[in-house]
Amino acid sequence: MEIREVFAANLKSFRQAKGLSQEELAHAANLDRTYISSLERCIYAASIDVVDRIATVLEVDASRLLQKPSTGARQ
Repeated sequence: MEIREVFAANLKSFRQAKGLSQEELAHAANLDRTYISSLERCIYAASIDVVDRIATVLEVDASRLLQKPSTGARQ
């Protein structure tokens, strides 16, 4: 899984867990709703500043948005 896919999946998951629509998240982070949608669909890559703004709104550490899901297997 590429980092953009990881970010997209985590973004959507944290947004939904927080009960926010794409529009609500975009407004709170001072971004466009279509940009949030594009991030969740891996169309665009977010800058580190955007990752930080989104993490702040979602009340999570920015690193959690980039954390790959645990597969349970060790390599």
